[in-house]
Amino acid sequence: MVDLISVLNEIDPVALDYQDWISVGMALKHEGHDVSVWDAWSTRDPARYQTGGCEKKWRSFEGGGAAPVTGGTIVQIAQEHGWTPPRIESRALDWDSEISYEKDSVIDLNWIEEQEVRHPASEWNPTQDLITYLTTLFDSTDYVGFNTKSFLAEDGRYTPSSKGVYAKTVGELIQELQTCKGDMGAAIGDYDPKAGAWIRFNPLDGKGVKNENVTDFRFALVESDDMEIDRQNAVLRELELPIACLVHSGKKSLHAIVRVDAATREEYRKRVDYLYSVCQKNGLQVDQRNRNPSRLSRMPGVMRSDQKQFLVDTNIGKASWNEWVEWIESVSDDLPEPENLAGVWDNMPALAPALIDGVLRQGHKMLIAGPSKAGKSYLLNQLVIAVAEGTRWLNWHCTQGRVLYVNLELDRASCLHRFKDVYAAIGLPPKNLHNISIWNLRGKSIPMDQLAPKLIRRAAKKKYLAIIIDPIYKVITGDENSADQMARFCNQFDKVCNELGCAVIYCHHHSKGAQGGKRSMDRASGSGVFARDPDALLDMIGLELTGEILKQEQNKAACAAAVSYLYERVANFEDEVSQDDQCSEKAMWEAARRLLEDPEYMECTRAMQAATEAAKHKTAWRIEGTLREFAGFDPVNCWFEYPIHRPDDSGALGDIDADAGAPPWQKATDKRKKQAKKQKEKNAESFADAVQNANFGEPPTLEQLATYLDCSERSVRDKIKNNGEFYYSKDTKTVMQRGDDDQ
Repeated sequence: MVDLISVLNEIDPVALDYQDWISVGMALKHEGHDVSVWDAWSTRDPARYQTGGCEKKWRSFEGGGAAPVTGGTIVQIAQEHGWTPPRIESRALDWDSEISYEKDSVIDLNWIEEQEVRHPASEWNPTQDLITYLTTLFDSTDYVGFNTKSFLAEDGRYTPSSKGVYAKTVGELIQELQTCKGDMGAAIGDYDPKAGAWIRFNPLDGKGVKNENVTDFRFALVESDDMEIDRQNAVLRELELPIACLVHSGKKSLHAIVRVDAATREEYRKRVDYLYSVCQKNGLQVDQRNRNPSRLSRMPGVMRSDQKQFLVDTNIGKASWNEWVEWIESVSDDLPEPENLAGVWDNMPALAPALIDGVLRQGHKMLIAGPSKAGKSYLLNQLVIAVAEGTRWLNWHCTQGRVLYVNLELDRASCLHRFKDVYAAIGLPPKNLHNISIWNLRGKSIPMDQLAPKLIRRAAKKKYLAIIIDPIYKVITGDENSADQMARFCNQFDKVCNELGCAVIYCHHHSKGAQGGKRSMDRASGSGVFARDPDALLDMIGLELTGEILKQEQNKAACAAAVSYLYERVANFEDEVSQDDQCSEKAMWEAARRLLEDPEYMECTRAMQAATEAAKHKTAWRIEGTLREFAGFDPVNCWFEYPIHRPDDSGALGDIDADAGAPPWQKATDKRKKQAKKQKEKNAESFADAVQNANFGEPPTLEQLATYLDCSERSVRDKIKNNGEFYYSKDTKTVMQRGDDDQ
């Protein structure tokens, strides 16, 4: 989950323009923060900071508009100024945490054949067992810890009663063992034959026996006593664990001293987590208390209740930790086997049915990308409703079914009211509300790798056709510009699709800068994985409206409001007002005045004015698609009329170029060029009319044209020069239109 204040602290207000500064304030208010947060941050720009300025602006932020400025804006601004989200690593488990291993098991216990553990014969040499153990695990200069003192605990077990020895080197201990003439007690101290003795498997610093006294994290202990010894032996060997020493405990378990070769204690924890998870998955119930690197294990070469604690074997399994992990990963993957095309050629599997006709199949992934203020969340709300009701979404029909909307940004009340508002704006009766489930996680969102299993558990057996996650910046893990990290992030969506058999739909923001000149699949912020991963990518880009189009839309809105009002109140309305008049705002004002009494007339005019005002705030968008499963579609132009997007059925938006994000001076230059071109075309048209009419359809002289245009003959010559379609004929002394026989 993003800590918004921490992100804000990464932004230097000096580097922001006025609009970005305002956006930060609006976002903080939307997310429930106090004005003091914005004010304290703004003081970092002393040149522009004004006492009381933040509070004054804060009161003007009403919020709840068509596209409220949210915390995502702060995250986006921070990223645009160089901030990189911290990489979120998986949490290290506590020593007593339960572990689940997600991959398939390596071995099948039903087919494991027991491997006999051969006990030492009468010629057993206890001293040599311990020496072999020491030379296998330690260097001669390492300090080794061991304990021969014990007491009988309340549970009937013998337990070490002291720290034992920890300041003796392996070289010293081996020398004492070699000269003790079989009297082990002379080297390690006397021990109780009923209890046995213990030894630590990692070297110490000679100052104590705690975890912080471990100097090298070489080995971990794997012990299990829930199956027969011979069966334990078989499982440990089948798992190819990199076991340096395998010791019989003298009771009902084997102690495997496994190579982990960790560089740090943190790495040791992670490797032990992994080691234990593999064992657990393969049926070996490991004693979780043995995780500590300073743990005591059973010492070979001593007796325990008339049974030998002896060295079973050394250096078995893989030679190193890395070799073992590589082997485990290769044999325990859950990947399907390759299949031959000939075997399925005549019996092809059925394609997944469409969820959104011509765009997305059930069980696949879709990304909606666009800039801020595009109303992406509202578009997703419309999609939720379209699937729930089995109706159209923009230009596409949706299959009806259940859908889960994961709300990560809005508070619960705002989210629920928004759905009601969208239903009302669409004009659709809410007949299938039971098909919509909303999971409100604002303030409770977690990284996607942690959210995915929780989501799968809650959604299991609900038979959702689609799960919509809005927005993904709240759950993104890692650096969004890193291809490998974003590939792992997007893999979480695959897990949800595969486990639940439903589509996953999510939205993401555009990168900073001009977008109109880019391909639709290149506009999403961050790694190109966002464009390549989904099966369907719908990209939204803004259209820059001309004053003429906005005026037309305001006229249409006013007319529609008047028609709706009059139709309900005036009998034979269509006989009273012609079709042409119904398309003219002025005519509808006059019709309302003529057909209504003053109170109703005033009410109608207020409705027309409100519709006109709403039309002023409409924005226009073009949706382009990159599809994996279907043929491409023509761009869909639509209006965002709060709170919904409506396709542009009139075609008014068809000829508008997508906003390329050019700077203001460039836009002004382009506008002047367009105006100059239009004027040139208008002048050419006027001159052509003059040539046609100055001499009643016959080629005119220069004098006739000058008289008709009310200018000099010299001006006429300039007009001829600037207009390539006409020329002055010296032969006829007239102005002629160019043809195939031009001179």
